[in-house]
Amino acid sequence: MSLPVSASGLESAYHRLHPKIRRWIRDQGWDELREIQARTIVEVLDGDSDILIAATTAAGKTEAAFLPILTSIAERKASGFSVLYVSPLKALINDQFRRLEELCESMEIPVVKWHGDAPQADKKKAMSKPDGIALITPESIEAMFVRRPADAKRLLSAAEFIVVDELHSFLQGPRGLHVASLLRRIDAMAARPARRVGLSATIGDLGQARTWLRPRDPDRVAELLAKSDAPELRLQVRGYVEPPDLDDPDHAEGGTENEDGLPHRIALDWISDHLFETLRGENNLIFGGSRRTVESTADRLRRRSEKLNVPNEFYPHHGSLSKTLREELEDRLKDGKRPTTAVCTSTLELGVDIGSVKSVAQIGAPRSLASLRQRLGRTGRRRGTPSVLRIYLREPNIDRKSGILDRLRSNTIRSVAVVRLLLQGFVEEAGTSPEIASTLIHQILSVIVERGGIRPKPLYDLLCGPGPFASISTNDFVNLLRHLGSRDVRFVEQAADGTLMLGQEGEKAAQSRSFFAVFESGEEWRLTVGGRALGTLPITHPVHKDGLVVFAGRRWIVQDLDEQTMTLVVAPHPGGVVPRFEPASGEPAHDRLVAEMRSVYLANDVPPYLDEKARKLLSEGREMFRNLDLQHRSLVPEDRDMHVFLWRGSQATAVFSAALAMAGLKSGVHELGVSVSKIKQEELRPILEKLAQMREIDPADVSAFVANVKTGKFREQVPEGLARSLWAKQNRGRIADISAMAAGA
Repeated sequence: MSLPVSASGLESAYHRLHPKIRRWIRDQGWDELREIQARTIVEVLDGDSDILIAATTAAGKTEAAFLPILTSIAERKASGFSVLYVSPLKALINDQFRRLEELCESMEIPVVKWHGDAPQADKKKAMSKPDGIALITPESIEAMFVRRPADAKRLLSAAEFIVVDELHSFLQGPRGLHVASLLRRIDAMAARPARRVGLSATIGDLGQARTWLRPRDPDRVAELLAKSDAPELRLQVRGYVEPPDLDDPDHAEGGTENEDGLPHRIALDWISDHLFETLRGENNLIFGGSRRTVESTADRLRRRSEKLNVPNEFYPHHGSLSKTLREELEDRLKDGKRPTTAVCTSTLELGVDIGSVKSVAQIGAPRSLASLRQRLGRTGRRRGTPSVLRIYLREPNIDRKSGILDRLRSNTIRSVAVVRLLLQGFVEEAGTSPEIASTLIHQILSVIVERGGIRPKPLYDLLCGPGPFASISTNDFVNLLRHLGSRDVRFVEQAADGTLMLGQEGEKAAQSRSFFAVFESGEEWRLTVGGRALGTLPITHPVHKDGLVVFAGRRWIVQDLDEQTMTLVVAPHPGGVVPRFEPASGEPAHDRLVAEMRSVYLANDVPPYLDEKARKLLSEGREMFRNLDLQHRSLVPEDRDMHVFLWRGSQATAVFSAALAMAGLKSGVHELGVSVSKIKQEELRPILEKLAQMREIDPADVSAFVANVKTGKFREQVPEGLARSLWAKQNRGRIADISAMAAGA
């Protein structure tokens, strides 16, 4: 529901703000309110609906929300927090605290940071006299429910507004399910549910966002969309080819030698050369994709600085680094006194305040338009300054042993397709969240602890229905509770009067230090140097005394290790091995992206933003596409396998692979379709024709052939039948497409 506001209403918006807020605006030197801010002021002060504010990064969304909210609560006397600001990142909370502190102090409205690293004294003070604004993480809300349920009601239930920042980050995944459930539980204990205000820069489906924000009545969510004032985009895509027989594209520099005994150069070495020459002297962001790529790139850039005896400007930023190291880099970027480039994963993608950066670089062809737009919003923030984006793509070396998929140069094609969609303004909607059952188990345990026991029906009514667990029927819920109470699981048990309580294993889970988060956090080694924490390494990384490791953009040797405290004591060293932090799992590709890739293959234009090597790679990919006649055919044999080119997104392709498994075929999913093992075209064709003729395919039949269907933190406790049932519900539309996909093949 997008509401128009009269011109007179917008002009008078400033004068409707609290006098102290008007004085603060004048002190900031603002010439005027932005339109999105004026419209939000009118909507907050005149309406009673929930609000979705969609505006680009640095468009003033936070002020748009808080200036009228502070005006609304300025005279409030009731006990309890007036406003809850929920953020996915502690760093973002710290930023917002700095932005609000002075204004709130002038209005005598308390504001408190509430997360694991926030000062305990401030939280204790707020606990004794809750008032004003709490800037809080989902995990801290969960901890309050579990550890201090009485205080949770006293502190949270009287809130008039709940502001959810970076809303798009909560639209999918277990954390989004978790936050949606927590908001539902806060509503349940409130005399009057708080108004919800969602803030986001990149939303592909506004209806989806409205439904998340207020599941019971999404039509009552007012949409406030900022008029786009995008800066000029300056763009380059650079292509690089790996050397022959490369096993590890992210290994430490100098890690291998060629036949002459010289260091074997890989694509990342050439990429680092260009990054070093181009980015020095300014503030920039380099997105590496994985922590491994980030560390390997940061190490290379530091080594180039040392070789030329110039100050290092390149530092890594990812979730395994210590909070101190991350904050030092964020402060250095924001300060702007020394040129600084952060080499990061998605950690600097969200709205942490790091000031303006000159350019953004991306190592690897992007898959997600939402992520790319979010990253691009970091540059070109000053009026009249262009956004600068460089994409560095890596392609495999081609020789007589190379396969068809390598020869199609899909990384290059995808880069061009992504840029096309970027210029068209496309953003994909959020995908489905397969962790529903696991997150529901987490919330069942949490509510039992919070309430000291609860009967099944009120538990179902509290958690299920419209919202994150809408797909769970009463029958599903009953069967889940029975499973959780079984001898094999022992998560819950039921008293004679029907009250559910924690079972032996449920108590262990709920008492764990990691319980408050729904995402997994495995055991890790803690790295220290000179008593200072550097960060953590996965327990799966092999370590031993005198072992070498690349971490925090530097190279170290393990001097000592303490298995009891899981601590590694390291010292600087010239050698190093880049650790494998996480399993490789690429972002899913949307249907529209893969369709656009096909259009790029079919086209003849050569975009001017491609460098010479990327142009050559584009030409090679298109030539292979034509040689295979992929415009007219979809089945291509290679050795003993058969490639089926589907030109659909990752999830649709995975569903089709499950349908082939149902037909008794083994297939592997790739970016452009599936590869069916050990089959000839004349054997595969009748099977595809049979699938094409099936008018209705039972989703339950397909789900029976899906591997790793149980996901999430509590996947081991999820009943197999429920996991497959939920998968079938989430993929019903794609399963209905199987016949058409088979006919098209």
